[in-house]
Parts: sequence; structure tokens; C-alpha cells
Amino acid sequence: MEIIHLNYPNHVKPDFETGPLSLALGFFDGVHKGHQRVIGEAIKKAEQQGIKSAVMTFDPHPSLVLGGRKEEVFYITPMQQKMDILEDMNVDYCFIIRFTSEFAKLTPEEFIEFFITGLNAKHVTAGFDFSFGCKGKGDMGLMKQMSEGRYGVTVADKLEEGDEKISSTRIRELLKQGETGKVCQLLGRPFRVLGTVVNGDKRGRTIGFPTANVEPELGAVVPSRGVYAVKIRVQGDVYNGVCNIGYKPTFNNPDVKKQVIEVHILEFDKSIYGEMVEVEWHDRIRDEQKFSGIDELKQQIQRDKVTAEQIFSRTN
Repeated sequence: MEIIHLNYPNHVKPDFETGPLSLALGFFDGVHKGHQRVIGEAIKKAEQQGIKSAVMTFDPHPSLVLGGRKEEVFYITPMQQKMDILEDMNVDYCFIIRFTSEFAKLTPEEFIEFFITGLNAKHVTAGFDFSFGCKGKGDMGLMKQMSEGRYGVTVADKLEEGDEKISSTRIRELLKQGETGKVCQLLGRPFRVLGTVVNGDKRGRTIGFPTANVEPELGAVVPSRGVYAVKIRVQGDVYNGVCNIGYKPTFNNPDVKKQVIEVHILEFDKSIYGEMVEVEWHDRIRDEQKFSGIDELKQQIQRDKVTAEQIFSRTN
């Protein structure tokens, strides 16, 4: 997949000829089942018409520019992860449009001129609720109306699971509740976070349960506090594990609120400091809790290991 960065008004066309395109439009945070349907439709149209498939997404999140937010926006799929998923879907091109205040001022007509017909899109696919142009005044009805035979338009209907729309907002809420099993269903794959193994306090090693202390990549959403059955990819291999995300109340001062992600990797005994790893959250086992002492904690971790192994024996 070729990644093409564009910005308005200085760089609105690729530096090379892509040829005619079937283009999927959206921010696509999470690349969940609803997004996959939109992108899959664009790929299908590309195959039918003998042209290349493309996805258009935006960076940073529009709310940072439009909403004047000063805090960091956290993503279900940070940009590199999103690109990896699109590549796995066999998309030919991905346009990443820099979302700036200048770009946000484009009228719907100008957006179509520069970023639809200007990019040689012969077919456009987006979700029923996709909007574009200044203040989101453009919708897919207008996209059809303005096509004038220059490009075809497909509007993907709302995709529901459990009588509720599959959306990035819903997935974020489920992650806040620790409902990682449901998140995996809506994504159509495990929820994954990339991170680096950093030095921790090494207390797990002293009680017989060494852990990898994972610092997630900047801007990644992580699930709520608790203990989870996870898989972890280390140096190309995947292992089962038990992950605690939280503040380690048995040991830490309750006034010190530094959240940590610690993974006890089953059947593993290597030093992996500095390694980039990928944690897959499968099912939540329990809440994080404070124990009366180390013996009680060790007994609970042993039970958590058994629970995690049972979870993975069902899914393998």
C-alpha cells in the first residue's frame, strides 16, 4: 500500500499519477466492522471497474481543530496501526489529509473539486453519516447530487450489533467499562495496543510472577483498570498472559496515581527490556483490588493464570 500525505492549499495532488480510483472516505478510528464494510465496498468497486482502491483519512482528529481541544486525543487505532490494518485489507493507496483550520474552511463543493474529482476518483464510498466541507454541510446526498456522472457513489448503511450501531464512540465506552470481549466482537479482531517494555519496580519477580511493564505508544486508548486475559507478541512470537492495568494498590501509595500496564507472560523467561510488543486484550477477568499481603496476592494471581488458560483453551 502506498501512503500519500496531502495538505490544503499547498499540496492537494500526489507527486505521481495514481490513475482512476475507487475511494473510501472516513476517519476510520478503530477500523471496526462498520468501517470494514465501507472499505470493502470500495475495494469491490475497484475490482469491478479494473481500477485501484484507495482510502482517504485525516490527521489529526478533526475535534482537535474544530473543538479547540487542548488535551491529547487518544485513538483506538493510532495512525501506524490503522495503516497496518488497511494494508492487510489490500488497499492500494491511503491518502492522509492534514486536517487544518484552512482545510476545515473548504466548502463542500471545493472539497469535491480538490479531493474527489481532483484525485481522479471514479467511485466514492462512505458511511451514511459521513459529512464534509465547512461545518459538515456536505453529506452523501450532496455527494451524489454533485457527481454529474463524473463518479459513482455508494452509501453504506448503518451496521448494528445487539440493536445498536457499531461506532468508534461505542467502542471507546466499552473500553472504559473494561468490556474487551465485546470490543473484539465489534472490531472483528482482538483489540491491540503497541508499546515498549520498560523498567518497572521488579516486584513481580520477587514474588515469583515476573511481569513485562508495557509503556503504550503515545495517543493509544487503553482499557479501564482491571485484570485481563491477554496475548502478547514478543520478537515475532505470541504468548498467553495475564495483564494488570491500574495502580497496584497492594503496594503503592493510594495518593500516587501512576497507571501501569503489567503483563505476566505464561511459559516465558527472557529479558525483553526495550522490546516493542503488541498486547491483545481478550477477556476481563476481574477488577483490580487491594490485598492484605503478598500471600493473598500470590494466590489470586495463580487463580488468574488458571482463568486465563481456560479462556484461551476455549478460543484456540
